[in-house]
Amino acid sequence: MKLPPLLVYTVLRLLAFIVPLAILWLFPIFREYWWLAALFAALIGMSISLLFLRTPLSRASRDIYAKRHGTRDDEDVEDAATDQ
Repeated sequence: MKLPPLLVYTVLRLLAFIVPLAILWLFPIFREYWWLAALFAALIGMSISLLFLRTPLSRASRDIYAKRHGTRDDEDVEDAATDQ
């Protein structure tokens, strides 16, 4: 079973945030300043996403584009086929 590219990208982005957040919470200073741990985890997650998740992002973008623009093309083909 093939998973939708948008679901794959979303799960990987969430993991890129949650894993650093869990690691940062292991340090006592970040237990007290939880908002600082969330901020650092967001920055780390964004960096990981920019460096390693280009391919899943491209696949998700292509899938979204195909779904938005593919329906009009299919309708045009069907209209042309019924007109002939």
